[in-house]
Amino acid sequence: MSTQVEENKETAGKRAAKRPARPKKSNGQWKIDGHEPLNKNEIDKAEDNGLNVRARIEETYAKHGFSSIDPDDLHGRFRWWGLYTQRKPGIDGGRTAKLEPHELEDEYFMLRIRIDGGKLSTEQLRVIANISNEFARGTADLTDRQNIQLHWVEIESMPEIWRRLEAVGLQTTEACGDVPRVILGSPVAGIAADELIDPTPAIEEISRRYIGDESLSNLPRKYKTAITGHPSQDVVHEINDCSFVAVEHPEHGIGYDLWVGGALSVVPRFAERLGTWVAPDQVVETWLGVTQIFRDYGYRRLRNKARMKFLLADWGPEKLREILETEYLGYRLADGPAPAKPLTAGDHVGVHKQADGRYFIGVTLIAGRASGTLLGQLVDLAEKFGSTRLRTTPHQKVLLLDIDEADVDDVVAGLDALGLSSRKDLFRRSTIACTGIEFCKLAIVETKQTAADAVEKLEEHLAGIDLPHPISLHLNGCPNSCARIQTADIGLKGQIVTTDDGEQVPGFQVHVGGGLASKDRDEAGLGRTVRGLKVTAENLTDYVEKLVRRFLAGRSETETFSEWAHRVDEEELT
Repeated sequence: MSTQVEENKETAGKRAAKRPARPKKSNGQWKIDGHEPLNKNEIDKAEDNGLNVRARIEETYAKHGFSSIDPDDLHGRFRWWGLYTQRKPGIDGGRTAKLEPHELEDEYFMLRIRIDGGKLSTEQLRVIANISNEFARGTADLTDRQNIQLHWVEIESMPEIWRRLEAVGLQTTEACGDVPRVILGSPVAGIAADELIDPTPAIEEISRRYIGDESLSNLPRKYKTAITGHPSQDVVHEINDCSFVAVEHPEHGIGYDLWVGGALSVVPRFAERLGTWVAPDQVVETWLGVTQIFRDYGYRRLRNKARMKFLLADWGPEKLREILETEYLGYRLADGPAPAKPLTAGDHVGVHKQADGRYFIGVTLIAGRASGTLLGQLVDLAEKFGSTRLRTTPHQKVLLLDIDEADVDDVVAGLDALGLSSRKDLFRRSTIACTGIEFCKLAIVETKQTAADAVEKLEEHLAGIDLPHPISLHLNGCPNSCARIQTADIGLKGQIVTTDDGEQVPGFQVHVGGGLASKDRDEAGLGRTVRGLKVTAENLTDYVEKLVRRFLAGRSETETFSEWAHRVDEEELT
């Protein structure tokens, strides 16, 4: 019997030896697998650089209208110039996943205006306000990436819109697409009294040299950058592909700590430190090196694996640093310490003294919703008191800069009259929302108005409540987490939910206890999900109010909402 077994093993071994090895499947990494495109998106990018579509928009599509647009341009290359078709009105969220993109889209566009570092002059904002009123039905939303988005834009208007924007130094170049997106920058760069270093020169040099550069305009997918010199760490660096956070080295002085590979969406992953200290004059070439690594080694075969976070997960920070230093920089970066825990809030809401003795005032727009009229009124108010500078923030806020001390109270009163609060409100300050079903083809539920209604009711129902810290409320219209739901105290992911009566209605899956590093928490952490914990849009306010009251009743003396939410039994959260 044993002899027969041995013979069978030997025969099987010979068959295995003759069997050809299964070829390794290509991941589409340019430096390893070559440049052969492995899916429709990569084929389209290889056939024609997305930057080239601008000429066709100006010379053909704007003259002959929507019906003249090539589908490959419409659904791909238009993004390189900040254009997405918006959702056709009247299509409910239950049909989002059932319809083809062309069935969901309208013949109007969302236009994203790129604002690197969030820096705006009043002249620039007035131009945006006028474009909004003239070409976008008065729409204007502040995003959580410091951009401004307009809606209802027609292709015929684009040449004139670009002419007006570029005349004042604004652009939509690579505001979307598989490119280096807008560079998040500290909203108080160059003005804060407690700033460690001003990142403005690095942001401006990257934007000037590399935005619109064809060598970086075909990345595996979108690529997000953040740079801050402020100790509040106000650019959500943990969820960007490449981030620089100011830090003081005991020997070399003030420079930056480099983080790589953060992103949320349906597979959230926080960025990791590479353990380096980057000198101020090394930031631009270091950014270029990390970006080129993504271009050359990023996965291109499967689009849902094409972000930097997946490459970092496979390589680890040590290998990525080694490749950066040996293949791209040609020198070793100094080892460096991690940044200290933030001691102040990074949204910059309220009245704050600048380094020059004047003041900046941070104000809240509920969930980033503005209008052309409101932006124009904000410009009028700023210029009335001698200010010509503003900043947008990664928290859907706006800062007015350079206010004289004697004018602060009058400016605050003027902002209040516009519905722009500079107070540290109960929920208004810490609520953000994505575009939602009103305009987005991916969305399942409405977000902006839902957020506004919730804020109004919560601040009414919880008036007089003393919260130990702001409780963030983030609403997202789909699973993609544009509103960072996994890093909110209460994160709400839009979906269709079934009521006790069996009716399907708009609602949300609930995440609780997430957050990024802040004065209230030592490090970033994802929110907790409770199986089956969903809430209808109609019952959202009641649920949040109940949750807040339970937190206040059950927390220990120093416990934050996040700590409480991760500690308590599931029954406390439902």
